[in-house]
Amino acid sequence: MGFRKMMASLGAGGASVETELHQADVVPGGVVEGSVRVQGGSVEQRIQGLTVGLQARVEVERRDAQGNETESLQNIEFHTQQIAGEFMVQAGAVHDVPFSLEVPWETPVTMFMGRQLTGMNVGVTTELQIARAVDKGDLDPVNVHPLPAQEALLDAFGRLGFAFKSADLERGTMRNTRQRLPFYQEIEFRTPEQYRGLKEVELTFVADGEEMDVVLEMDKKPGLFGGGSDTYRSFTMSMHSFAETDWAAYLHQWLAEVGGKRNWF
Repeated sequence: MGFRKMMASLGAGGASVETELHQADVVPGGVVEGSVRVQGGSVEQRIQGLTVGLQARVEVERRDAQGNETESLQNIEFHTQQIAGEFMVQAGAVHDVPFSLEVPWETPVTMFMGRQLTGMNVGVTTELQIARAVDKGDLDPVNVHPLPAQEALLDAFGRLGFAFKSADLERGTMRNTRQRLPFYQEIEFRTPEQYRGLKEVELTFVADGEEMDVVLEMDKKPGLFGGGSDTYRSFTMSMHSFAETDWAAYLHQWLAEVGGKRNWF
């Protein structure tokens, strides 16, 4: 029996976990509700703890010894919550643990207008802690829909003729913002003809419960007298009074001013 218990603690014949989300659609600042089912194995087993969290797939840039930059994708768990401490699971028994997992305000958006944003991968992780071993469950995807202020901004780009191209998460810090997570989201748009001097525009928003920092990176097309160049501009939106502004008109005026000063348009 002692040998079987040791094997169980290392994963052989031991308990397993399965997570069920009650609702996969969430918003930043909201809550993911679900339950974790711990299925006992062939022997009695002591569970040391049970944790759920949120994980995202993030681009990480590295520089090698020769100074060359390389990019790779890395799964980063950016929020965790312990939902159970130590407990015993009898052989073959089932133990259900409900949870309510808070979604940080900065959680990247993965959906817009009912469609998945290409490049986004966010989900709930589950970790069962056993002596000398950890049993990680599969990633359970969640659909993170934009907050009303974020939706207003995304809709404004669409009204101006910008077309969604892709989205990614980059490890690092967006300067002069309220960012707290170790990565930030970039949503890339193709530019319409009226902004012919622009190659593309990348949008980043960093929100909390009161305000949202908005950063635009505008990539100029290479021209006859020089190569392309990037220009960063930022502003802050209220999460409560944003509806008082015509954001399409605001963005158009803003882009026109920036482009006019640099002879882009």
